Amino acid sequence: MTTSPAPRIPEAVHRRRWAILGVLMLSLLIVVLDNSILNVAIKTIATPAPTGLGATQSEIEWAINSYTLVFAGLLFTAGLIGDRLGRKKVLLGGLVVFGIGSALAAESGSPGQLITYRAVMALGAAFVMPATLAVLMNVFERSEQPKAIGIWAGGVGLAIAIGPITGGALLDHFWWGSVFLINVPIVLIALALMVWLVPDSRDPKPGRLDPIGVVLSVLGLVLLVYGIIKGGELADFTDAKVLATIIAGVVVLIGFVVYEKRSDHPSLDVTYFRNKVFSAAMAAIALVFFALMGVTFFGVFYTQSVRGYSPLESGLLMLPLAAAQMIFAPRARLLVDRFGNRATTTAGMLLIAATLAAFASFEADTPIWLLEVVFFLMGTGMAHIMTPTSVVIMQALPREKAGSASALSNTFRQVGGALGIAVLGSVLATSYRNGIEGKLGALPPGLRDTAGESIEATLGIAEKLGPRGQALVTPAYDAFLHAMHVTALWGTGVALIGAVVVAVFLPGRPPAAEAGERERELISTGD
Repeated sequence: MTTSPAPRIPEAVHRRRWAILGVLMLSLLIVVLDNSILNVAIKTIATPAPTGLGATQSEIEWAINSYTLVFAGLLFTAGLIGDRLGRKKVLLGGLVVFGIGSALAAESGSPGQLITYRAVMALGAAFVMPATLAVLMNVFERSEQPKAIGIWAGGVGLAIAIGPITGGALLDHFWWGSVFLINVPIVLIALALMVWLVPDSRDPKPGRLDPIGVVLSVLGLVLLVYGIIKGGELADFTDAKVLATIIAGVVVLIGFVVYEKRSDHPSLDVTYFRNKVFSAAMAAIALVFFALMGVTFFGVFYTQSVRGYSPLESGLLMLPLAAAQMIFAPRARLLVDRFGNRATTTAGMLLIAATLAAFASFEADTPIWLLEVVFFLMGTGMAHIMTPTSVVIMQALPREKAGSASALSNTFRQVGGALGIAVLGSVLATSYRNGIEGKLGALPPGLRDTAGESIEATLGIAEKLGPRGQALVTPAYDAFLHAMHVTALWGTGVALIGAVVVAVFLPGRPPAAEAGERERELISTGD
């Protein structure tokens, strides 16, 4: 007679596991909320003072990427510290740092200060994000983990919905810094609930810290992304400084991998990637965020600059994407049970590719309901990628290494997003500059370079010139729409590559006998 495995979670923790999940989602909410709020505020921050900071497109990209790069670079170490010192302690400390960074960012007086304080926020977020999944894996039994991870992924959809709407409402009534200040009360609530409800957990055999690996990963990512952004800013990827910076970044990252492979205490254990399923799941996460973050970047300028929607209205337009995430992320495991990881995730990637391709057909007068349908389908595709891949990654490693597994997952997500903004943002900038520069001949030489940086820069100069500047408005719209179409097709290509990767390497639906044998094996080993 087969007996059920003994529960590994203490009864007191097991009883309040769903309340704990709610607190973890609140912590996750502020990290994701911040990026989705910033997306709506991009246009306002790019507006000259006193309305905004007069940030250039490159500075806007760095306001996003300073957060992403610090976040991604420190996730390895944050996961290890959480496994070593205790995930609850790391969560509390990360939330405090994030709250302080948010308050400072709200008072930024220049784009440079905003970029710096966003990096401080990222320092805190790096300790929050992996710890949420690590705690989840230690308060739910294995049988309930896919359901809990699905709900956790649905929380991302909630943040995507709340962020733009909250940001838009704040920008309609307050100054741009309010989009960061709103994080502070949420942090205070999360801290109080966490102290009360969340249990601590740690790895009984933690590894040593890896400062050399951390430095190499951060340095390599910064050099690589900076080179790509600079190439887009100059509209010339063959520039000697651009090439040198990109090559240096690649060399440092290769050195990082080699060092980690030889180290006896690596922050990134490269042996995990010998598992093709694990590697494919990581690649899928990176590729889908590469494509989506780039599209989000130009989507804000499309809805606000070209279509004329306010920040609040632009945020409301994102509701279908968020609703689809919230509806389907917790239910994606049901499709995985029926059709397997491969079919579910491949279909999700193909759906993402189709929605990105749809952006290549959008014009200034495209019915807005079509955009809403595309956003809903995009959220649906994302839900059927995030939940299956997250479950694969988190269950591939022992429970004791939950912090490391979560850190790896989030690192690939953030690095993919950073490179998406850098690469697709550069494609957008290069295409736009090439399309508009022939129309700027009447401007003084000093204004031509500035006007060619982005549609917001062109429209800003056109407004300052008054009636003489009206001749620039239509060419600016045309150049931006062409640039958006080119960028969307690049994103489509990346999503298709992701579809091929998961179709080849993720497992299909196991035969019933094999599934039964696996279940018996799990019971006998107590997993």
